[in-house]
Amino acid sequence: MLSTKPNSSPHIHTTPPTIPTTPHCNPPFSTTPVPDSVARHHAHTVGPNQCCSAVIQPIVAPVSTVWSVVRQFDNPQAYKSFVKSCQVLDGDGDVGTLREVHVVSGLPAATSREKLEILDEQQHVLSFKVVGGDHRLSNYRSVTTLHSAPGDGSGTVVVESYVVDIPSGNTREDTCVFVDTIVRCNLQSLAKIAEDPHKTDRR
Repeated sequence: MLSTKPNSSPHIHTTPPTIPTTPHCNPPFSTTPVPDSVARHHAHTVGPNQCCSAVIQPIVAPVSTVWSVVRQFDNPQAYKSFVKSCQVLDGDGDVGTLREVHVVSGLPAATSREKLEILDEQQHVLSFKVVGGDHRLSNYRSVTTLHSAPGDGSGTVVVESYVVDIPSGNTREDTCVFVDTIVRCNLQSLAKIAEDPHKTDRR
């Protein structure tokens, strides 16, 4: 089994396993409205043996603070707790950069080679795809976007979506639950890191 049972927060939007696979996947954002200009980045083309999902994380910190952490493609361990180390194999942090991530023990993976596909400093969009490594999540592609939360602009909404092959022996639901759990933990860690300076300032 890949999966571990997720907690109730943050919001998780998963393609229901009972719906036949379609060429495109647009995760529903009914519980947490997302602007169309942001949602379009999370529309994925999905193959017959793939699944896609999205996780939303509100953060009490401005977009600039959160983006300063997310944009570090060469340092994912800054907030991704399941990453032990990262080595840049090619590139200087711009689009096309190739990294090798080493994963902590206890997961069904050891390494992952990942290529940066989008780094939009203006729209705050980062996307990468997995191109190799020792793991079971083949053809994994992730898109992360940041936009200002409604209100005075002091908060951020992070949306991370992905599409991935369903490993042999696992169901679509198993795969989405497992990956959602990893993504959710990463985004919760990101929230703690980004919010800490602001919590300190209020003391």
